[in-house]
Amino acid sequence: MATVRLRCFATAVAVTSGGLIAFAPSSVAQAAPATVTYYSAKDQGVVSPVRATAAHSSSSTSGTASTRPHGARSLHPSGAAGGQAQAGPGSTAGSKASLLANFNGVSSLDSQLTNFNAKFEPPDQGLCEGNGFVLEPVNSAYKIYHTNGSAIEGPFNVNDIFNEGGQEFTSDPRCHFDPTTNTWFAEILFLSSDGLHSHQHIAVNTTGDPTNIWTEYHIDTTDPSGVGCPCFGDQPRIGIDQYNVYISTDEFAISPTSNQFNGGQLYAFSKSDLVAGNPVHFVHFANLSLGGQLALAIEPALSTGTPNAEYFLNSFDPNGTFDTRIGVWAMTDQQDVATGDKPILSATVISSETYGLPVGAAQKGSASLLDAGDDRMQQAQYIAGNVWGELTTGVTIPGDSAQRDGAAWFQVHPTLTGDHIGAVTIVNQSYVVKKGSYVIYPALQADATGRAAMVFTETSASRFAAAAYAVINTGGTQFGAPIVAANGSGPYDPNATRWGDYSWAVLDPITGKFWLATEYMPPKSSWTTTGQRNWGTRVLEVSVS
Repeated sequence: MATVRLRCFATAVAVTSGGLIAFAPSSVAQAAPATVTYYSAKDQGVVSPVRATAAHSSSSTSGTASTRPHGARSLHPSGAAGGQAQAGPGSTAGSKASLLANFNGVSSLDSQLTNFNAKFEPPDQGLCEGNGFVLEPVNSAYKIYHTNGSAIEGPFNVNDIFNEGGQEFTSDPRCHFDPTTNTWFAEILFLSSDGLHSHQHIAVNTTGDPTNIWTEYHIDTTDPSGVGCPCFGDQPRIGIDQYNVYISTDEFAISPTSNQFNGGQLYAFSKSDLVAGNPVHFVHFANLSLGGQLALAIEPALSTGTPNAEYFLNSFDPNGTFDTRIGVWAMTDQQDVATGDKPILSATVISSETYGLPVGAAQKGSASLLDAGDDRMQQAQYIAGNVWGELTTGVTIPGDSAQRDGAAWFQVHPTLTGDHIGAVTIVNQSYVVKKGSYVIYPALQADATGRAAMVFTETSASRFAAAAYAVINTGGTQFGAPIVAANGSGPYDPNATRWGDYSWAVLDPITGKFWLATEYMPPKSSWTTTGQRNWGTRVLEVSVS
């Protein structure tokens, strides 16, 4: 029996069809309210490495993958309308960009072949790049490539990186290459076969070459006593600065019949300890709330430079209608983690452009709609004093015949007041949309000059799901029109229920190029042997003028 890997959703949502929502002009800077919330660390800890292993040493495990149900994500029905944001100006401008690399990444076939014939969805896109290597981990396989797209190693079972057997349940892999320490970091969630325990796994490779030995750390994230527990940390997200590696999760009941959600969790792990291969000091902030609700999907920033805090973003929309707020978080005294002391976490809420739940996305050749997910924050980045973020939103495009999906994006400038978050202003914000089309699961990165690249799936009634991107050029303030990098090959399996759950983007600070990856419909040679699962991923390198 095939295993479907799911991620959770915080609460059952009330969905309304709603009318047009006012558009907040991107030229208006908005200051944060005076209210700042402080948080206390739940505990501090030290975790020792498991042991160093070659990344692909455990693929010889035989048997069948676990079919235990996982996840309790409650989604609105496909095609139900969420809150609608009116698309603003600037998303139809021309773009100047060069596509330097464009190749097929890990596919549903790769996942099947490395997971004992099990067929997973969705891929949950991971991507990292550096030193001439590209590492792409997904559910539930990974490959290592040269930057020209030629394969070096793989596909292998993704569990191999984390020193787990091939049959163990894991999900949501992500990775990052840190050029300042010449180190590769990877993370994934783990659930025990008895359904009682969860771990956060971190793998570290300090050789600069991801084909070499990795050192693994397994952190117990089980909450045995919370509401609806035992509970686990769902959909881990990765961030980094000069001091720490940051992982955020959402606490859900492990039971697949429960929707119990207990709030966001933030972890900070000493980067110097991880790089040294020592027992690692870490701190944990638990069951976080903001803006009168439990905080979901708090995205830690991939930070460039030496920021005075690690920053995080999250979205709201508690009723599944629409919202005009985002949360901005700051963790200061980050260096204290390495000495066993506690950093300071604070957050505030600012006004933003409108966003709401996306609608089901049409695809060519099938009446089945792609699951566009929800409007949680997708990725965050700190660079040159600003924090960037993006999410999928329902949109109404002037002159279009139907509600669509687009990408809402935000560029905010945070300040500190002492050791906590201070005033935060919106530097820029808008939408990436296209008449007649759906833009879903965006991920973006920017450079210090303000150039940026965003990747996403583009689909419509006349287009199979394609890999596409948009850019902001030098001196620009808005993303140009979507550019299709790889057309889809056919309709997505009408019996499948998932797409996404996220794309990924990284900036190579050495070359100044952007590396992007997203889900699309690949050639049939990348489909599973029965065609039952037919997703694929596409990896792009983009130079922005």
